[in-house]
Amino acid sequence: MHSTHSTLSSLVERALTGNQRPLEFYLRDQSRLPGPRANLELVDDVSDLFAELVKEQPDKVRSLLSYFISDDHKKVVSNTPAEFVVLSGVVAFGACAAALPKWRSEVFELLDQFASSTCWRVRQGVERAFQRLLIAAPQETINYLAIMAARGNYYQQRASIAAIAEPSLLFSSETQQAGLSILTIILERLHSAPAFDRKREDFRVLRQTLGYAGSVITAAAPERGFALMRTCATWGDTDVVWILRENLKKKRLARFVEYTAELSELLA
Repeated sequence: MHSTHSTLSSLVERALTGNQRPLEFYLRDQSRLPGPRANLELVDDVSDLFAELVKEQPDKVRSLLSYFISDDHKKVVSNTPAEFVVLSGVVAFGACAAALPKWRSEVFELLDQFASSTCWRVRQGVERAFQRLLIAAPQETINYLAIMAARGNYYQQRASIAAIAEPSLLFSSETQQAGLSILTIILERLHSAPAFDRKREDFRVLRQTLGYAGSVITAAAPERGFALMRTCATWGDTDVVWILRENLKKKRLARFVEYTAELSELLA
């Protein structure tokens, strides 16, 4: 592990002097793509290194990370080493903005853009980047996620709820309330979606994310979470009913027997 970290540090140092290719080749080689699971540990290691360096070398870090994410505009293909490079750049931008406050507004907008990437791992990277920011600047990040939930497209809505629906982040009443508020906004928007939208891929991806995210937030704030789900159950919306049923299957809600039984009756 120490040897791997030394290699990575050396490659990052070389990349910051203008020799980006060895680091790029290393990321591609170690990506584990194509395959079922990308090397997310490496993504985190790279992001941590850049977050350590960004305060002293912000311009060089920005230039290098911009180089990494530039491939997305060339329509990188999913499940490839090229996708991994973009993923690494996106998460690193989030880690750097967490460390350097003056980057945040710019990086929020960048993540907003990449939330609609054609590659699902890049979209996952947006989620992980926002989670870095939620730890460093919770209220500022929550405010931006709420805007994405209220105004964004289906992919951007997915990013906003996926970012905050993380058990390790839902330890405070403020974050729990933010999660519930974002979940409410998105469910209401989904309920009002026209029929022709509901056959689209971006709508399907949002629906799939909501199929677990509600249970994460509800497990952290059960009384308010189940109250929201009971309200949604009265809408008679087939997609919302599917979402609620998927959440009821999650083991994290199994201990709330009284609440789940009541909701199951409403959905029967």
